[in-house]
Amino acid sequence: MKGTYLGEFEELVLLTVGALHPQAYGVAIMDEIKEETGRSVNISAIHSALRRLDEKGFVRSEMGGATNERGGRRKRFFELTAFGKKALDEAQSVRMKLYNRIPDISIGQS
Repeated sequence: MKGTYLGEFEELVLLTVGALHPQAYGVAIMDEIKEETGRSVNISAIHSALRRLDEKGFVRSEMGGATNERGGRRKRFFELTAFGKKALDEAQSVRMKLYNRIPDISIGQS
């Protein structure tokens, strides 16, 4: 298995996969990220991140059924694995530990 480091964009994609369950597929993930963050990303970046997350064991995928709206093409649906959820939990824990160490005096001062 590839390294388990979780980059910022990968974390965002992984969070979105979990939030969209069971309808997490490329375009839906891209649209949700744009809606929630205002960050415009292209579908290639989403697919690259999903491929890396799959290699790390953080997501798994399966093909959905063919639909007329897609000209008979099938969607690949992604879901968060237990290992992926653990990686998100650990990332959140580290962030909160560091955030909670920020002294009150530094807030609001330049």
